[in-house]
Amino acid sequence: MNGNQIEALIGMLLTFGLLVLMILPSAIGTVHDWRTDRRIRQAQEARGERTAQKSSSRSTVPSTATWYADARRSKKFVSS
Repeated sequence: MNGNQIEALIGMLLTFGLLVLMILPSAIGTVHDWRTDRRIRQAQEARGERTAQKSSSRSTVPSTATWYADARRSKKFVSS
């Protein structure tokens, strides 16, 4: 190996090392989340709970637009 090849090898290793250092925290966090989710599921199954989804995904709380429209209507009724 000559000097240019050694420099290129060192550059590639440093680049790869930096890439690993940047990706490692994200990968560790993802694995931690997976383990936590698995433990929660196991605990729910052990207690006999089922993870059923609600039949409706709609919120029962009125939206901001509904509150605003109701307030506008009530002001019109009071002022007339």
